[in-house]
Amino acid sequence: MAGSHGGSPKSWLAVIVILLGFTVGGVALCLGPNWTFFWVGAGIVAIGGVIALAVDIFSDVIIDAPRVPMDQGNS
Repeated sequence: MAGSHGGSPKSWLAVIVILLGFTVGGVALCLGPNWTFFWVGAGIVAIGGVIALAVDIFSDVIIDAPRVPMDQGNS
């Protein structure tokens, strides 16, 4: 994945778990609201947050080559 901002599979796992929890909570709010399923979704989001901290998601950055500013005379 050179030249990409894709991240590693372990970070994507955390993101997918968080999105799943957000989706469960959002659907629960539309269906009533169903507070039991809402809190289940909130719990899934919390589990995803723990996974994100465990895999150190914030240090998972793929850095591109340094950017060179365009010369003003070439416009």
